[in-house]
Amino acid sequence: MLIRYSRWDGSQDLPALDADDLLDAMTDDVLGHGDPWTALRRLLQQGAAMPGGRRLPGLRDLLERLRRSRQERIDRYDLGSSLADIERRLDQVIATERAGLARLPDGPERSRRERVLDALPPDAAGRIRRLQDHDFADPEAQRLFQELLDSLRRQVLQPFLEGVHRALGSLGPEDLRRLADMLQDLERLLRERAEGREPDFEAFRRKWGDHFPGADRLDQLLERIGRQAAAMQSLLRSLSPEQRRRLDEALRALFLREERLEAAMAQLAMRLGELLDLDEAARRYPFHGQEEVTLGEALRLVDELGRLDRLEGDLRGVRRPEDLERLDPGAVERLLGEDAARDLERLREIGRRLEEAGYLE
Repeated sequence: MLIRYSRWDGSQDLPALDADDLLDAMTDDVLGHGDPWTALRRLLQQGAAMPGGRRLPGLRDLLERLRRSRQERIDRYDLGSSLADIERRLDQVIATERAGLARLPDGPERSRRERVLDALPPDAAGRIRRLQDHDFADPEAQRLFQELLDSLRRQVLQPFLEGVHRALGSLGPEDLRRLADMLQDLERLLRERAEGREPDFEAFRRKWGDHFPGADRLDQLLERIGRQAAAMQSLLRSLSPEQRRRLDEALRALFLREERLEAAMAQLAMRLGELLDLDEAARRYPFHGQEEVTLGEALRLVDELGRLDRLEGDLRGVRRPEDLERLDPGAVERLLGEDAARDLERLREIGRRLEEAGYLE
């Protein structure tokens, strides 16, 4: 018998699972142990060889695919480069400002401005603090610096900006003031929850719902914000102690002029720590690749790894066919690809086929 193999492209037809074939795959276990449920669990875990040379993948195959996907990310990327990217962009700002000064006539004013640049601290945090008060001579340098500030602020504030400002190029003073108001209202909501009272989430959603599209309950909102906060903690933990210190200081320097917003963020972080186990959710990932990433890309990476960890826990928790129904095929496809989502659907089909044939109740 000849069997032709080809890469899956979505057009091939997979034969429907046959209940008798599935029962045959379980027969040895049933005869050996006398327990159909043990045989079914083994089938779900290990998969089975089916007639015609086909193989039905099991949960172990999905877990192995998940392990490879996680390891590929760890082997490929260098998270420390997110700090290097910030430092390079600051170097570009300063180089552009120096080039602008070089076009000015020689004189005391040009010399004074050059001395100011010479006196800038070498670290990213110090430069961000000083340049926020700097009187730029070159408009392009000022634009580059403002772009850097906006980009970094968006990454730090991403959990609270999901539904707004997507089309805007800058977070202006009024935007930051409104964010401080929103964070204070959210902290008040969480304080009421921590004190055992029932928060008025509907009133909060009417006022600030555009920031959190799709969050219909406070628990949903907490889960979303907690996941983003855990991603930032995972990023910091995955850096060396020196990189962690430098990046943390650089991000704190972003809000030098926004004391109220910084205070609201600190208060909210404390409240989240009371309600969520962020230390448990945050992990350290041993990245050792060479490909460089920006801060935003680094946060997306550790968030994906966190999602993979949670998916692994869900897969390992499957004991019965109905447990498979709690898995999100969309999440499996986003994290592991179409093949994995298709394999999950085939596993879900096992229980349905056996039940339809009357072999399973």
